[in-house]
This record gives sequence, C-alpha cells and structure tokens, in this order.
Amino acid sequence: MAGAVDDDVKLHMLAAEETADDLDDVRVEVRNGSEDQEKSSEVSPNGTGVDRDDSADEEDADTQDKSVQGRKLFFKDGHRRIDYILAYTVEEDGKPEDVEEARLAREVFERNLVGEGLQLEYDQREGEAKYVKVHIPWEVLTRYAEILKVKVPVKKNPMKAMSARLWATLTGMVKKMFAPFELDKEVMPTIPRRFTLPYSRTKEYLYDIPEDRESFFSLVARSRIVNFILRRKAFSDDKNHEYAFGINKMIADEYYTAAYPLHEGHWKEGSAENERKRLYDHWANLRCFFKFQPLDHVRSYFGEKIGIYFTWLGFYTQMLIPASIVGLVVFIYGCAISGSSYPAVEICNPKNNFTMCPLCDYQCPYWSLHDTCSNAKASRIFDNGGTVFFAIFMAFWGTLFLEFWKRKEATMQYRWDLTDFHHEEQPPRPEYLAKLSNCDTYKIHPVTGMKEPYMPFWTKRFPVFLASYSVMLFMGLLAISAVIGVIAYRVALLAALQAFTRDESKTADNSTLATTKALIYQNASVLTTVTAACLNLLFIIILNMIYTRVAFWLTDQETIRTQKDYDDSITIKLFALQFVNYYSSIVYIAFFKGRILGRPGAYNHLFGGRQEECGSGGCLIELCIQLAIIMTGKQLIMNNCTEVLLPKVIKWIKRMIWKESKEKKMLKTPWEKDYKLDATSTAALFHEYLEMVLQFGFLTLFVAAFPLGPLFALLNNMLEIRFDAAKFITQLRRPLAERSPNIGVWYNILYGISRIAIISNAFIIALTSDFIPRLVYEQAYSPDGSLRGYTNATLSFFNTTDFSPENRPSYAGSELVEFCRYRDLRSPPWSDDKYNFTEMYWHIFAARFVFVVIFENLIVVITGLIAYVIPDVPHSLKVQIRRENYIANEIVIKTELLRAHGEDVDDIMGTIMDDEVRRYHTTDLGSMTLVNRKPNEGPSTEV
Repeated sequence: MAGAVDDDVKLHMLAAEETADDLDDVRVEVRNGSEDQEKSSEVSPNGTGVDRDDSADEEDADTQDKSVQGRKLFFKDGHRRIDYILAYTVEEDGKPEDVEEARLAREVFERNLVGEGLQLEYDQREGEAKYVKVHIPWEVLTRYAEILKVKVPVKKNPMKAMSARLWATLTGMVKKMFAPFELDKEVMPTIPRRFTLPYSRTKEYLYDIPEDRESFFSLVARSRIVNFILRRKAFSDDKNHEYAFGINKMIADEYYTAAYPLHEGHWKEGSAENERKRLYDHWANLRCFFKFQPLDHVRSYFGEKIGIYFTWLGFYTQMLIPASIVGLVVFIYGCAISGSSYPAVEICNPKNNFTMCPLCDYQCPYWSLHDTCSNAKASRIFDNGGTVFFAIFMAFWGTLFLEFWKRKEATMQYRWDLTDFHHEEQPPRPEYLAKLSNCDTYKIHPVTGMKEPYMPFWTKRFPVFLASYSVMLFMGLLAISAVIGVIAYRVALLAALQAFTRDESKTADNSTLATTKALIYQNASVLTTVTAACLNLLFIIILNMIYTRVAFWLTDQETIRTQKDYDDSITIKLFALQFVNYYSSIVYIAFFKGRILGRPGAYNHLFGGRQEECGSGGCLIELCIQLAIIMTGKQLIMNNCTEVLLPKVIKWIKRMIWKESKEKKMLKTPWEKDYKLDATSTAALFHEYLEMVLQFGFLTLFVAAFPLGPLFALLNNMLEIRFDAAKFITQLRRPLAERSPNIGVWYNILYGISRIAIISNAFIIALTSDFIPRLVYEQAYSPDGSLRGYTNATLSFFNTTDFSPENRPSYAGSELVEFCRYRDLRSPPWSDDKYNFTEMYWHIFAARFVFVVIFENLIVVITGLIAYVIPDVPHSLKVQIRRENYIANEIVIKTELLRAHGEDVDDIMGTIMDDEVRRYHTTDLGSMTLVNRKPNEGPSTEV
C-alpha cells in the first residue's frame, strides 16, 4: 500500500515536471519501503564524527515539508543549513599514488575543518562527483563574525533612512514620472538600510537577534565566513609544507574540483518562489529592461562586488540618456542641413562638373566631382557646427559622469556598510606557490611574518617582465599590421572598382549592367569603406581571441604573488592590447589618412603603393562608417552572440547528445545541479568591465564623428544589464559574495580615457572635419561671408602633362584631359609658385593649431573646475556618517555604564534608542534641528 502511494506521488511530480524542466523546487522525494535506510551518524574517513548521506537524501517529515516549499538547502535533519559545497571526483584510471595523495589531503583538510567547529555531511552516491556539505554552527559563526568585524543591525534604528528622506523631498509629479520604471514593491520590496555595528559576542544585547538565531546573519555573510575558514585550513600534517593550506590551493592541485555556495532555488517558471527566481523574473528578464534594478536585492544575493558592478553599469546607462538625446538632436540637425549647405549644393550642381584627378596610379580614370553628390550630402550630416557642440558636450559629460559616479559610489558604500572597508592581506596565489615549489630562496613577508619563496627582481623577474612586454609590443604591431593590410585592401579594391566601371566592352548592349556599373562607380568610395570596415571587424574578432589567451599566458609567466596584483596586471595588459586592436584603424582614418598623401605627379608611396586619400566630402564620413560598424559589430557579434546565443546553442547540443529522462533530472540534488553550471572564475567581472570601458572609449574618443553612438550604446546596455544578470542567475554557480567598495583600477582607466578624449576630439574637429577650413573661408575669403564658392576654392588645378609615364591614366580618351582638380590648397600650374601651398593653406593651418590649443586648455580648465566644485562625497552623507559614528559610540558608552551599575540592559535599550531618535532627528539630511529643553535640564549638546 505504501509503495502504491509512493508511486502515485512520483507520477504526480512527473506530471508537474512537464511544465517546468529541471524542476526541483516543488518535489517531494520519496522512496519505497525497501529503499528506506535508517539515518545514522557514521565515522568519516578521517575518524571524526560527521553525518554521512550515502543514500538518496533521506528526509524526515520536517525536511519533506521544506522541500515542498523550496529547494532543499539543509542537512538531513532539516535544520542545519548547507552553507558551502565541496566537490571532488575520483579518477578510476588515475595513478594510485595520486589518488591516495588526494584522499589523504582531503582527509586532513576535512579533519581540520571539523576541528575548527564546522559540521560536515557527505553525499557519496554514484554520480559525476562526490560532495561534502558544510554547515557553520552559531558558535563558530559568531566567533569569526567578531574577528572579521561583520556589521549587523541593532535592535532599533536611531537614524532615519537617508534614501527615504531624499526621496520624500521629491514632488509628486516627479514620483509619477518615475513610477513606470519602478519595480513592484510587493514582489521586490525595498530593503531599508539598518543602523549597524560590528558584531561583538560580549555585546549581543545591542543587536536585533531573532528567536531563530540561524537567520540573524545573512546568507552571503555565512558563506563568506565559511570561505574565510576554508582558505586558512591546512591539508597536510607536514610542517615543512607551510603553504599546503587553503581551498584554492586544493582546487589548483585537483584535490577538489569545485567549492561553491548553493543557489537559493530554481529560476524557471513554475518553480517555488525564492530570491533567485524573483531576481530572474524582475531583474534578469528582458521584459524588465526599462525598469530600475533592485540593487539591494542583487547585493544581498551576490555580494557587494557584483552589486557594485551592476550599480556602475546601471548608472553609466542612465547617464547615457542625456548624451543620447543631445546626439540624436545633433544628428537630426545634420540631416536637416545636409542638402542645403553650399558645399553639398555646389558638388551636386551639374554645372560644377569638375574633372577630378585619378584616385590611383595608371589604371584609375579621371572622374567627375558631381558623381559624389550623395557622399557629400551624407558627410554634411556628421560634419557641421553641431559636431563641435556635441564634442564639447561629451567632454563635459565624461567629466560629470566620473564625478557623479564617485558620489554615487560613496552613497552605495554608506548604504552597504563599506565606508570603512579595508582589504585583508591576501595569501599567495596557489599558482605562485606551485611555480616556486622548487625555489631555494626564502624571505620573511613583512606583513604576515611567514617565510615565502622569493624571486629576485633583477636576476629572475626583470627578464620575464621584459620578455612579457616585448611580446605585448609584438602583438600590438600585429594589430597595426592588420590595419595596414586593410589599407592595402582598400587601395586594391578601389582601383579594381574603378577599372571595372571603365570597361565598356561588355556594357554597350546591356543597359542593366551599365546602370549597375554607374551605381558602383558613384559609390565606389563608400562600398570600399564598408567592406574594409567589415574585414577590419573580422580581424579584430580573431585578434581579440588571440590577445585574451596571450595576455593571460604572459601574466602567468610573471609569477605574481597575490590575486589582486594578478587581476590588476591582466587588466592593464588586456586593455592595452584591446585598445590597439579596436582603435588603431579608427585612429588611422581620423588622423593619418590623406594627411601625408602628396599631390598628383608627386604622390608619397608606401610599400610600393600610393596612399589613400579622403573623398570629396572629407574623411569624417568614412570615420563615421568605420566607427559604426566596429562599435555595433562588437556589441552585436562579440557580446550578445557570445554571451546569449552561444551558451544556448551549446546547452541545446549537450541536451541532444546526453539526453536525460525527466525523472532522472528530478531526482538530482541541488548541489548536483549547481555543479553542472559553469564555474565562476575570479575574472568573471573582468570581461564585463572591459567590454563597457571599450564602449566608453568609442563614445568619448571619437564621438565627434558619430553622434548616434550614445544612443546605440544606451540600447545595447539596457539589454546588456539583463544578459549579464541572466548569466549570473542561470548559467553560473553562485559566486562567493565578495566585498569590494569600488570598481578598482577601472576608474583610473576611465579617467585616463576621458582626458585623452579631449585631445582626440580636438584633433578630429581640427584635422578630420572641414569645420576649421569652412570657418576660415567664411571669415577671410568669402565675398559675402557665406560658403558660396567654397568647393571651388578648396580644389587645386593639376596639369596632366606633369604625370610621369608610369602614373598617367592609360584608358582610351584620357589624353584629352588637360587639367584635373584635386582636394588641396596649392598654387595652379601656371603660377610662379607652381604646386606650392597657398596663403589660405597656412591660414587654415594656423587656425587649426589655435583651435586645438584653445579647445584643449578651455575644456581641461572647465572640467577641472567641475571636478573641484563637485565633492566626491555629498556633504549630507559626510554628516550622516559622522553622526552614525558618534551615535554608535554613545550607545555603547551608555549601555556599558548601565551594565556596570547592574541594571538590565534589555529593558532600557528601547529607551536609549528613543532618546537618540529624539535628540538627533533631522527634518533634512545635514541640517540639525535644535531640541527644546526643559528649564531644569542641563546644557544641550546638539549641533
């Protein structure tokens, strides 16, 4: 009878499983009577008393009730929470001595964990891996919470929440304006900031400890404390192996294969309600792309380091909104004036049918300026007065973004108790110790006092650094070589298109082919630019994969001691390589193309070929096309496809190859399912930051050429937030909830880019665009103060008889052309100063120089003043932090005094808190209100 009931329950669960694959949150694990085994406390291999679970996770009634409500996150008794999972595999075909060594290391390690007070439970059933479940009891938890100075909430909050008070100052209209972007407070309630103090076991009367003490410390705090213990315990009894300790070293030595905290539940539709599912439904889901992020919930689930990343990404995305609006207005303005400006009208006028000099040697024909009408109009969309305004605006925007981010960062540090955060001294990396395992030179570390393997800098480390950065230089030159190859492709393709369109032997009787050739002839420059940009993007993608592997390999060879130093080193290397990879082709078009060209009859040659020249509309339109293709292509192909599409394809392939029945999936434990997820590496956020910082570089360094860049970046980032969130929730094991008060070295990189951007945009406006030549012509050379006649004034004459025989066009009829025009400011062939620069050229040269100097210095001074005027930490926040520190001291002093007098502190804690609320309540943050006193009261201490 019991077996029939069990079968009915299992069938019911399988039916529910059809609506939600991998559903483990709503199952009740049952076993036939013949399969039930008696729970027992067995002796582990190390001889200590631990709970062993070799059966299929037997549960009592309480545990079964918990499994109905959510994922099974407890030991077999249903009360002790699983705070960490250690996983390992036993290689059946491995060397016996290696298997025995790993077993002994795990035995010693686990014995030391039990000796520290941690409780272990084993799951050693047949499967992909064996598992050790770790629980930290209250006594160990409080001991290490005191050591690590974990902040916990006090019984009553004497401070009014800053965010609530600031929000209360907003008008109802503003609240209504932001209402559509707010999350539903019922499903994602606001987590109020509590007044916290560092935990002390002797002052537990201060803290708001609930009846269920296990829920007092947050789950991220529990896992962080367990990880702290795991990183310190030895796995060898040999005293000569000083660095045989820590879970990271054991994973590096393959004694364990993984160590991770469990996800709180399942995220799929139909799963029981849990924090992971709520985050997926209301944060990672694309349907919420326009909603504010629940940052406090992100922090409480993933920790401060990941919370700071998403805070920065969300803040950066919000700051793109005004830049996108201004850029869109500038673009619309350019579209409105593109067809009515005098330069575009003159080029498109058939009467001004100037015969232009060939674009390449020998095989390229003469061409008509009128044929580039569409190119000239398109160029005016991006090359106008609005471009200058937008470049200035973005220079200020970059500074404001960084300054306001520092204020936002300070606010989040306060809200998340990171204002007094200090990085703990990091132990040596396991890879560092492995590389120096045979080192015979040791040195006492000045902080830890431990003997560490020592590598002399000049004799051993310097040659490695020299070789490393030499390889980086070579890889940078490889990217520049790719750009030169693309330049050669552009020159060859343009010459081929010109020769193809001039071949009239096959088009005499074919009007369709003649029309096609005419269309190609008119847009040969644009077609060349687009295909070359796509080819450049392909090279960038290939080099990007190479650079990533090379940068990590080089950093590994440098034998860097700590993980932080390793991360900083790889950040600098990879950013430098990616900077050259992504920006070199754009820098070439912006600052070098057409600058050292020469003139007809005396062109400068490189590698036997003539250099490129800008089109009739200038190089800015080509820069815009190059920037748009690389920027959007990088975001669409390299980011979204690799982060979203590729994992789905891989998952689908795995499901097709290794099919599992739904019943088998349902019976898997949570730690088994989490083990199958991808491991969260130390560089999990590295690539995310790098992606956004490169985007920031596109927007600031070359924004004068592409005003729609901020809008494209805004749309991309709104999706990027959700894609990154979905990756952390659905694809990765739950990462360790690390604490970090800022974005680290990335801020310095962003600041450096913003400074370089001022110089970059100054030169783009001065050299790449025609803004300065048009301005000089209007002010000094125009007969009526307009741009009428500008096109003719900027085209010089060349006598075709001055061509050398090897460069002269050879097609039929070319000998009839006596003069051709080219884009430059040189004297005509009939003047005494033949082909020398004209007076107008030197006026424009001087104007460009003056503009660059004024632009740079003016922007630098103004942005410096902005940075000085805007404090890094809001004044009200400084006051709040000082007040909290003062109140914390006052509370401790008063309560300790009362305890010394023998009074019951628990009865008077509420009175003390109420007194603090009364004395220090403010109507507005940062401004104290004077508290009324009775005549017989002493002097007030209020500010």
